[in-house]
Amino acid sequence: MSLAYPSIDPVLIAIGPLPIRWYALAYIAGLVLGWAYARALVTQKAFWGGTPPFDPLAIDDLLLSAAMGVILGGRLGYVLFYNAGFYLAHPAEIFAVWKGGMSFHGGFAGTALAIYVLAKRKRISVLSLADVCAAAVPVGLFLGRIANFIKPELWGRPADVPWAMVFPGAGPSPRHPSQLYEAGLEGVVLFLLLYVALHMGALRRPGLVAGLFAAGYGIARIACEFFREPDPQLGFLFGGATMGMLLSLPLIAVGFIFIVHACRRPTGRGMNRPA
Repeated sequence: MSLAYPSIDPVLIAIGPLPIRWYALAYIAGLVLGWAYARALVTQKAFWGGTPPFDPLAIDDLLLSAAMGVILGGRLGYVLFYNAGFYLAHPAEIFAVWKGGMSFHGGFAGTALAIYVLAKRKRISVLSLADVCAAAVPVGLFLGRIANFIKPELWGRPADVPWAMVFPGAGPSPRHPSQLYEAGLEGVVLFLLLYVALHMGALRRPGLVAGLFAAGYGIARIACEFFREPDPQLGFLFGGATMGMLLSLPLIAVGFIFIVHACRRPTGRGMNRPA
């Protein structure tokens, strides 16, 4: 038994020779909706236990920097970790981002660098800015995974569950719709977890939301990797692990370090000075 794959044209609309793809719209919508949500968080004094450590204009400045971090970091991460041999042989293909090939872990590193540079330049708390950004990231993750499903790409391993699907280009075997698993765990569940943490005063402990996000994403990604087909050029690594699993392990470790550090820090102190 399997479900019929709901074939959706990856091109939403074509304006002359210019195709507008769901994939690109997912990135744009994720950044814009994430920006709006992050901006709203900065205006909620109750979340901060007083005056927020920076104004919404910092989020406006972060939008462009984060977009560049996501695109450049995501592409560089994919080139280095997932297909280095191919791109060494075909360096011009590095810039062909429209052909696909982005890494979340690379985009995460690029965005973290953008947050650090902006916070230091504006002399605001790096950790608090990272917290606000982390709370908004699951919005983009959800939309991105839905775009993976529509394309389709990053499908799951062969399965006999009733909701398995035969994906175009993946052979005749029904497979796990792992893109939807990731949309649910990395997007919806992680967003709700951070939303609850915000209402419990997590923003009063700089670094706590960022730590919860890093650890939560790493755990969710590893769980989903058990159902996702590994990248064909890499396959399974030692012990049946995948590259996504290995890259998520240090993310979990960093997340727990941030959580422990934030919980040991007195609530509400240091909110208005750089950290």
